Amino acid sequence: MLVRMLHPWKVSPQQARAIQNSLSKKVIQNWDNRHVRTIAGADVSFPDSDTVLAAVVIVTYPNMKVIETRLRSGKCEFPYIPGLLAFREVPALISVLEELKSEPDILMCDAQGIAHPRGMGLATHIGILTDKPSIGCAKSCLYGKYDEPGDRKGDFSYLTNNSGERIGAVLRTRDGVQPVFVSVGHRIDLNKSIDIVLACSLKFRIPEPLRLAHKLAAGEKIEMEGEKESPQLTLF
Repeated sequence: MLVRMLHPWKVSPQQARAIQNSLSKKVIQNWDNRHVRTIAGADVSFPDSDTVLAAVVIVTYPNMKVIETRLRSGKCEFPYIPGLLAFREVPALISVLEELKSEPDILMCDAQGIAHPRGMGLATHIGILTDKPSIGCAKSCLYGKYDEPGDRKGDFSYLTNNSGERIGAVLRTRDGVQPVFVSVGHRIDLNKSIDIVLACSLKFRIPEPLRLAHKLAAGEKIEMEGEKESPQLTLF
């Protein structure tokens, strides 16, 4: 997959925020009705303070069959700062995305999209760099206000910013479980983002592409269609 290098990564927190403010002007919140055949789930883990593991799992849509997995390990060079996680995690994810043999139609990230103080969560950041439709699906709220949604699968409430603008949805993916926080990343609208996350939520709270990417990043084996072994870990 082609990833555009629109800015440097070795920057100060102040410079990182300026980059986010600049990139936020490039966000597209429209869906072009393209046919969705594959979705890539992306997640990272941190075995220790200096190491990052980046994982991407591509599944067919809507059948959720695994067709490609990639895992890479490398050095983490940016500190943990809320609101700036893209600068800590995206360089590792880029190294994985550039290795993909398949070209996913949508990227789904365990992160925020525009539901972010500067409208530039990790899912939006990576969507702009790849110029791909991307969705943020996070386990917790970073920014915004909301009312608790209903208890049934598919129930949701809107997440709004301080001006009352809709920046995401608080979505129940299973009856009676904690909701997830869905927001537009890039080149998609909120309704389509909700539909995709729901369609990918089979037996678990977390949609399947992200659940599998999380397992891979945690060192668990992921079986692919037609294969019996997960990929060998590589370094970047």
